[in-house]
Amino acid sequence: MAAFVFSPPDTRPAKVNIPGWSTNRRAHDAIADIHLFGSRGYRWVLDADIEACFDTIDHVALMDRVRHRVKDKRVLVLVKAFLKAGVLTELGEQRDTPAGTPQGGILSPLLANIALSVLDEHLHREWKPGGRMSTDNRRHHRRDRGEATWRLVRYADDFVVMVFGTEDHVEVLREDVAAVLAPLGLRLSPSKTRIVHMADGFDFLGFHIRWRRKMGTRDQWHVYTFIGDRPVRSLKDKIRALTRRLSQQDLGETLIRINQITRGWANYFRHAVAKHTFDRLAYFIWWRIVRWVKAKRRWRWKDVHRWLRTPTGWRTITADGIELHNIASTPVTRYRRRGRIPTPWPKAHYA
Repeated sequence: MAAFVFSPPDTRPAKVNIPGWSTNRRAHDAIADIHLFGSRGYRWVLDADIEACFDTIDHVALMDRVRHRVKDKRVLVLVKAFLKAGVLTELGEQRDTPAGTPQGGILSPLLANIALSVLDEHLHREWKPGGRMSTDNRRHHRRDRGEATWRLVRYADDFVVMVFGTEDHVEVLREDVAAVLAPLGLRLSPSKTRIVHMADGFDFLGFHIRWRRKMGTRDQWHVYTFIGDRPVRSLKDKIRALTRRLSQQDLGETLIRINQITRGWANYFRHAVAKHTFDRLAYFIWWRIVRWVKAKRRWRWKDVHRWLRTPTGWRTITADGIELHNIASTPVTRYRRRGRIPTPWPKAHYA
């Protein structure tokens, strides 16, 4: 019911779609937008991070935005009660919440999306009909005068502002974004927010995105998406935790859990330049399991060879009918940008 009430305004068609916490939006749509804008000259990036987004949203400012979207007073009463309900501490004590929305709460993502839509409205204003960036001619005219144009790509509370201009233009936009967020009780993290050129690359939603020269060419430059270092480290840590030397879990159960993790992980990252990373991870996972089984069963290497070695190479690890999923077998495919994503809501919602 909450999604039904709040989603229509949040999925409102715009010059740029806003994925995240919205109907029929994916993280890959945000990455595809970055590819498109980067290839069109928007190569200076405000890589932004909101500090403690869920913990600091001002209730009064948030309710003002909710009232702008929702007219039913009964719904407004429920939302206000949700915000003021408080949280339980680790000691089981009730703690008031004068600001913020409870992380993990069913309404929190929807309310945060409504709050951050102020950023969408502000940065998209010039793209609306009649705006200073609403047509190709107007955008070219701005650039000829040394002024910047920009595009916002937001997924939930993660966002970047891509700028066709200079580093100084991005610095001005950073101050502008900070001023827009301040009335909501939100601020940009000084340590995590940075200005970067796409040639240096930046991380977004687990991907590392970079504008670079195509290998084997002199002057062909493209936007590439790689898998970020942090997700790779996180996956390896999970595999290590499942194959600790003292683990008492049997091999079959371990294979089930590893397969669940690697299938989901690879499916998310399969649209990146991922083949080499998948190959390295397959090698890491296979040998990690082999060494764990060897230690667990107190085998020598000749026992491992007897278990897995064949005249043509190494066989797949199996146990209790469960086969280790080879992450390197995941097909790497290009994600096709979907453009303006259709909404399931009738046009009456957007009047």
